[in-house]
Amino acid sequence: MTDAIKAPDLLRLSDNVVLARFETLKVYAALGAVRTLLERGTVKPGQTLVDSSSGIYALALAMACHRYGLHCHIVASTTVDATMRAQLEVLGATVDQMPPSEDLRLDQEGRVRRVRRLLAERPGMHWMRQYHDAVHYTGYREFAALVDRALPDVPLTVVGAVGTGSSSGGLVQALRGRDRDVRLLGVQPFGSVTFGSEGFSDPEAIIAGIGSSIPFDNVHHDLYDTLHWLDFRHAMAGAVGLLREHAVFAGLSTGAAHLVAGWEAARDTDRTHLVIGADTGHRYTDRVFARHREALDPRALAPHRITDLADLTPPWSAMEWNRRSYDVRRGGAVSAPEPALAPVPAQAQPVRPTDPLTHASGPLGVPDRENQTP
Repeated sequence: MTDAIKAPDLLRLSDNVVLARFETLKVYAALGAVRTLLERGTVKPGQTLVDSSSGIYALALAMACHRYGLHCHIVASTTVDATMRAQLEVLGATVDQMPPSEDLRLDQEGRVRRVRRLLAERPGMHWMRQYHDAVHYTGYREFAALVDRALPDVPLTVVGAVGTGSSSGGLVQALRGRDRDVRLLGVQPFGSVTFGSEGFSDPEAIIAGIGSSIPFDNVHHDLYDTLHWLDFRHAMAGAVGLLREHAVFAGLSTGAAHLVAGWEAARDTDRTHLVIGADTGHRYTDRVFARHREALDPRALAPHRITDLADLTPPWSAMEWNRRSYDVRRGGAVSAPEPALAPVPAQAQPVRPTDPLTHASGPLGVPDRENQTP
């Protein structure tokens, strides 16, 4: 089942925007990490793997453990709903869930403290550390191979939530290793420390999977070319707009990335923009889709463009990051930016990785790169 759901559906939303729609994106991360740890002998069958999660990594890790004969313990965010929890428990995972909270920092810090207590009580557990262990990059090499086959020989801009850093970073690092022209555009909420917006608060939202209240070692800031910061209402506009325009029911981080990609793609028409759609919209039904009449019109929205973090302004800001390093723990950029890359001068349709792509200018052939390694 993990193999059946890990690969995304690729949908062309417009001439230069393609959505990678996942049921649960982090199956790549969990499977790649668990396989690598088993191969290294770091973990052994029958051992218990533990981690903190806001939802989709929890399900992916539970499925990987189910597949490889491992036990799974999840310290779950307050955002994990009854449907997700039931799936985890039926798959054999044990679940500790944080109490209700509207504060992302309290939720995340509480989860980490709970994991540390568990490790002290049960030293035989292995902490997966999805936020910090680079082993979570390994699974995305397979995703990069799929993207390389499906969208060959075009300049790419990958648009996705930053979150733990593994999905966007792992994909882009692997694609650049294949000598692809790839820009990386990261999406952040206000209130996240990852790219310096911790001085703001967005009381409507804990946007799971986009931002963080604590430093994540798996975020490599120098991989990112551009950053966009959005509030909850803008992410909601993107999610509702994606369903309304393309019949795609996806989560809030996907909605935020969709809104950003549409704005960027209209201004950089020669690049193909690949939107990372991390999960479905089911856990956002009440908070987002049931309120669809309140959603802003995406066509009327645009970011405030800035050149310095001191100018960051809600509800939507955009900044050329230019692959700078950034020390979250010290709260500042620690290196000069790399030279900026110069731009290369209706209903969603499926993009099949092994078939020619349908494009306004005619079919594009997809070479057989099945045997190439990332």
